[in-house]
Amino acid sequence: MNDNWSELLMADHEQTEKVIDALETLWRDKAPDPALVDKAVRYFSEFADACHNQKEEQVLFPRLEAAGIPSQGGPLAVMLAEHERSKQLLEAFRALGTRVAGGEAAAATEMVRVFLEYGALLKNHYWKENDILYPMGRRALGPQDGAAIVAGIEALEAGLGTDTRRRYQALAREITQGSLDDLSAALDRNVIAAILNTLPVELSFVDADDRVRYFSHENHAKIFTRSRGVIGMKVHDCHPPKSVHMVEQILADFKAGQRRSAEFWIDMADSKLHIRYFAVHGPLGNYLGCLETVQDITAIQKLSGQKRLLD
Repeated sequence: MNDNWSELLMADHEQTEKVIDALETLWRDKAPDPALVDKAVRYFSEFADACHNQKEEQVLFPRLEAAGIPSQGGPLAVMLAEHERSKQLLEAFRALGTRVAGGEAAAATEMVRVFLEYGALLKNHYWKENDILYPMGRRALGPQDGAAIVAGIEALEAGLGTDTRRRYQALAREITQGSLDDLSAALDRNVIAAILNTLPVELSFVDADDRVRYFSHENHAKIFTRSRGVIGMKVHDCHPPKSVHMVEQILADFKAGQRRSAEFWIDMADSKLHIRYFAVHGPLGNYLGCLETVQDITAIQKLSGQKRLLD
């Protein structure tokens, strides 16, 4: 298990935010399905409230208070007040969800309204914890405190049953499956292209059939010259003979699941280049192809000290 208490708790946040977004998307246009409502009520009641919030209230918050962060009039007081408000909204959501699950369609509109308020509260609450409370806690707590918090989290999860974390990860996947778009879905394709071409790293993508399908920075200066003529070509036809065997070995390892990345660094003129290959997989783990990144790290290697001010 991860030994960083804040990363464990932020993973809970990330998982729950995905569940919230999936349900908001589903219930924006469709009447709530009773079976899904039942799963949502279980998830938020048993995991978001009875598990995650209790990790904080029983394990983290007492340590923070002992370290000098007051529970009255400070950020802990705000978090506890929002926990209480979330419990109130959750109880209303649970009651309305029970009616919807029982076939009472008239309760659906009010249930969705309550859920939207509940979800907005949780997302805002998680942001405050991720960006304000947890960094404050990391500064105030020492390694022994951190180890004790992780042990307390493990003990609380164990007290809720076998494989608590995996069970609710699985439930979250059931709820979000097929209804949670990647964040890039909200971006125009021209914006995505501009982002890729702005990265300080050159990209190229070879599909699962080993054919070149994409490279970035087409209209910019490039480290390695590429032209549109390579698109659709087999990747081994795009490399000099002396390196083909290595490329083929990397791709074979990626497809066999024996390797997820490979990296090299070379000198070219006065520059140090970092070249990396990554296996690309789909949401279900299927192999989609290989991403190559090329970066000039000459200036990065010369960094020292800190730069914390804008020029």
